[in-house]
Amino acid sequence: MRRFYKMDIQPTLFGEWSLVREWGRIGRPGTVRVEAHRTRGDADLAMAINWVRKLKRGYR
Repeated sequence: MRRFYKMDIQPTLFGEWSLVREWGRIGRPGTVRVEAHRTRGDADLAMAINWVRKLKRGYR
């Protein structure tokens, strides 16, 4: 099964930062989750933790 996982950090309108995660099968609409974080550093840390977890599961 070919799948994808995408992560992006974006600023919010309220001065916070959000980690936007999208995953699913290639060629199909994915599932999207948005996590709000107070600082850019918190969002970066959350992204790094998720990235390591996904590498262990076989994503590249």
